[in-house]
Amino acid sequence: MKQITAIIRPNRLEAVETALHALPHLPGFTVFKATGHARGHGQDHRFVADEWNPDAHDALVLLVLCTDDDAPAIVEAVTEAAHTGHPGDGIVGIAELAAAVRIRTDERDAAAL
Repeated sequence: MKQITAIIRPNRLEAVETALHALPHLPGFTVFKATGHARGHGQDHRFVADEWNPDAHDALVLLVLCTDDDAPAIVEAVTEAAHTGHPGDGIVGIAELAAAVRIRTDERDAAAL
């Protein structure tokens, strides 16, 4: 089992959702708002007087728990849909998932996904 965590631009969410829903098997995903500091140097942001930190950029974090077999297609769908070719497109992390338990049914591991 895998945990896929992707940090993407907020304006690419619709394209990423569409790409994921087009997959033959998608176990579901969670999206939440985030604020981060990109790698690199220099000021490429626009200052807005009411921002708490002008260096912080809005982002979305996408979280998917899936089987090993589904992971490559999910990663490919996210990377293609989130790509703009500009700095700040985001990053995808893939980690081994030791266990999963569906709270409602108490299903375990791959059955829970």
